[in-house]
Amino acid sequence: MEIQVNGTVREVPDGATVTTMLGALGVPSRGVAVAVDGVVVAKTDHDRTVLPDGAEVEVLTAVQGG
Repeated sequence: MEIQVNGTVREVPDGATVTTMLGALGVPSRGVAVAVDGVVVAKTDHDRTVLPDGAEVEVLTAVQGG
């Protein structure tokens, strides 16, 4: 199925969770915020939040600096 991640169309397997999507993208699970269709997904829910076909996903990573 197809989803959009930060505006780019990506293929993920049917039934993919936020956790599996992050792994497929090579994104570390720490320091990441994820929103699916405009709703922030708590880190504790990443394993059980299944991405629907056509979902619009935003992935934000924390960056240190000053």
